[in-house]
Amino acid sequence: MDVAKFKRLPVLGIVRGIEPDLVAPLMETAQAAGLETIEITMNTRAAAELIRKAKEVAGKRLAVGAGTVLSMEALQAALNAGATFIVMPVLVPEVAAYCLKQEIPFFPGALTPQEIWNAWKSGATMVKVFPAGFFGPAYFKEIKGPFNDIELLACAGVTPLNMHEYFANGASAVSFGASVFKREWLAKRDFLSIRSAIEAFILKARAIPNLGG
Repeated sequence: MDVAKFKRLPVLGIVRGIEPDLVAPLMETAQAAGLETIEITMNTRAAAELIRKAKEVAGKRLAVGAGTVLSMEALQAALNAGATFIVMPVLVPEVAAYCLKQEIPFFPGALTPQEIWNAWKSGATMVKVFPAGFFGPAYFKEIKGPFNDIELLACAGVTPLNMHEYFANGASAVSFGASVFKREWLAKRDFLSIRSAIEAFILKARAIPNLGG
């Protein structure tokens, strides 16, 4: 993962629970919609193989990472499959330490001020604030008060309509998952709807002044 490139378009797509035959068309759809960064969660069946397939299809067009990494076993499986960044719902110290030592970008999850501080001090690329939607954009402004140097990724509850509020209140990046990769759309292979939903995020992000510095 090129972190500098991610910061220029700090929008992360999260794919969970998909079947193998959906990987190729999803990667093509995401790339066509303008998305540059996507993760596949490790609690998806055959996740490592899906990551490997996603890498083959996407090439250098998409940064492909692994999410829901909760153990060293999951970490090694993800890295062996070609994941270029790691995302966790919480801080897993041994995973964070390994990623830091190997210079692998990683995004541990946190919510409270203490958790956010601990995650950042582990050497995180950004701290994933999860679930962001329950506290909203105003929470980010409060957190950035004492922790102005900490970079925050908003996860859960972000939409194209409220995205600008998260950035305005201190988020460095945002993410989306089931709201775009909807089960009903996946079941019907409705990639047009998925593409339109991704494009809504990308267009709004690109319209935000000075995004990514």
